[in-house]
Amino acid sequence: MSLTATTHTIRDGAFGNGTHLSCRACGAKSPLGPFYACMECFGPLEVGYEYPAITREQIEAGPKNIWRYQPLLPVPVDVAGFPNTEPGYTRLVDAQNLARELGLRKLWVKDDSGNPTHSFKDRVVASALSATRELGMKVFACPSTGNLANAVAAAAARAGIRSVVFIPHDLERPKVITTAVYGGTLVAVEGNYDDVNKLASEIAGEEEGWAFVNVNVRPYYSEGSKTLAFEIAEQLGWRLPQQIVVPVASGSQLTKIDKGFTELGKLGLVDATDYKVYGAQATGCSPVAQAFRDGHDVVKPVKPDTIAKSLAIGNPADGPYVLDVARRTGGAIEDVSDEEVVEGIQLLARTEGIFAETAGGVTVATLKKLIATGQLDPEAETVIINSGDGLKTLDAVADRVGPKVTIPASYDAFVKAGLQ
Repeated sequence: MSLTATTHTIRDGAFGNGTHLSCRACGAKSPLGPFYACMECFGPLEVGYEYPAITREQIEAGPKNIWRYQPLLPVPVDVAGFPNTEPGYTRLVDAQNLARELGLRKLWVKDDSGNPTHSFKDRVVASALSATRELGMKVFACPSTGNLANAVAAAAARAGIRSVVFIPHDLERPKVITTAVYGGTLVAVEGNYDDVNKLASEIAGEEEGWAFVNVNVRPYYSEGSKTLAFEIAEQLGWRLPQQIVVPVASGSQLTKIDKGFTELGKLGLVDATDYKVYGAQATGCSPVAQAFRDGHDVVKPVKPDTIAKSLAIGNPADGPYVLDVARRTGGAIEDVSDEEVVEGIQLLARTEGIFAETAGGVTVATLKKLIATGQLDPEAETVIINSGDGLKTLDAVADRVGPKVTIPASYDAFVKAGLQ
């Protein structure tokens, strides 16, 4: 698997406190490098660490972005000195109105629409960009359902590196525009995301120096999602929530939030209290939810058919690990219809002034369903993830909202319309 130039020397500390890559299936260890599949069993790899003592005060003294957690990520100590989009440290909203409407005692919304390209993908891309630089790779690339495309194109522009982004040919127009505007190479591929991802994997295996963020540098990329867990815990006053609801596409975000909570507990940065993790999918692409309901350990691929295109991954790489996390923590994986997704978008907007993309609508609607079915405790403190901005998926609500009434420009007309 020759995935980068063999002549490049990796500097000491290139991956921070990361010491090796570990197979998530068999546990075999590999050296740090541009590898993503175990040489023993072909299982997926993730970064392993040897952490020094880390204090809350050390983290709190860091920058107001994900690099405050540098000691917990596979990035060098000087990572903040390189041009990057500086994502993270987004707001944790005390969602009292939504909680009241749904009958919850305490609800928070981790609103990642405030990131540089308006989705959580800026976090993982920043981590992948660091690995790309440290590995001496020259092309920053990805297959994407939209949000990742935006983040990769923007990060590459900021870093002055070539980007090549592959998207399904029928992606939402706003996401196409907000990728192409950064000036990199945008390639529309006939087919769905799984077809695009297959092509990206083939290119990654053949072309030296190409860093596909969610393929051959995936072990480093995925670690960026841990920062959601770190921020939630810090913003809650260095403690863990009792329940969290996370949208599921590939499933990586959910598994890394769990990993982040676990690491904080092991390092003594929070009390290692119990928490439950819930996954949210759209019914039109719900292979993980179906496997959970059926009691299966294997996720059967499906052909996506949903308005929630950012979650439309029919063969999710981390699906089995999502099942493991949900079952181990006592959570669940649920799915909701496209109609419920739109209602979820409007509910969050109406109650909290947060306009979520379709993935956020999936999460809100799933939260509502979990409460209604008794799977989620309304008395337990709960966090939900809004992973992106509604401006990216305007078509989802375009035929549902608009002026209540059109009137002439006169006070009499205003009164007659009953708007007082």
